[in-house]
Amino acid sequence: MSSADAAWSAARYAANARFVSDLGAAALDLLAPQPGERILDLGCGDGALTARIAASGADVLGVDAAADMVAAARARGVRAQLGRGEALDAGAGFDAVFSNAALHWMTDPDAVIAGVARALRPGGRFVAECGGHGNVAAIRVALIAALAGEGVSTDLSEIWYFPTPREHAARLRAAGFTVTDIALIPRPTPVASGIAAWFETLAAPAVALAPPDRRAAVIARAGALAAPALRDADGGWTADYVRLRFRAVLGDVLGDVLGRAA
Repeated sequence: MSSADAAWSAARYAANARFVSDLGAAALDLLAPQPGERILDLGCGDGALTARIAASGADVLGVDAAADMVAAARARGVRAQLGRGEALDAGAGFDAVFSNAALHWMTDPDAVIAGVARALRPGGRFVAECGGHGNVAAIRVALIAALAGEGVSTDLSEIWYFPTPREHAARLRAAGFTVTDIALIPRPTPVASGIAAWFETLAAPAVALAPPDRRAAVIARAGALAAPALRDADGGWTADYVRLRFRAVLGDVLGDVLGRAA
């Protein structure tokens, strides 16, 4: 397990980031799980959405790279195992692979897509929502600047992958998928716990690029830099989320939208 994976805390996630799974309903609707289907939840986290898929009557397996998240999913009663999307090895013959708020952490997207293709049966579907182009742009700029102040030079591309619809659709199509739905969805999201908790929870691998004794300073500086764009007059914070939501089917079917993805 990498240091980035170890940075994930299920308890901290539950306290500060429950909105991530709560806002996954639209992606679940696009998945439309059916009783008896075999479904893989890639990047299942603590299993909140995995449990909802299982409640539909589907046979669902969660996979996550963070051991603490897998343990939390199992405690929820979800069947889950440790694994990385870039080297997916969860078997084959799944009717669908689902992912919410996880693919943007997997910075070798072609390897992820190839693994999903191996896991699916012909005609199986890949349905996901993740960060898209422009996601948390103000937050990233602030974090990049704060890290630079500590001597860490990065554009955070080693942490996050936020593609355009056209870019990601092209990757899917090159791996043998037909893309039936794909769109960017701006979704400004209130962060009730505040921006410091957001950095500690949802940017932990990025903050970890700084020396341990300087991480609190990085969070404070990044918060100060992001405040003019993201904090309102009452002190409330809104993260500048932009999501990429898509559905793709393994094989050649009617309705490929690649040419219309913008």
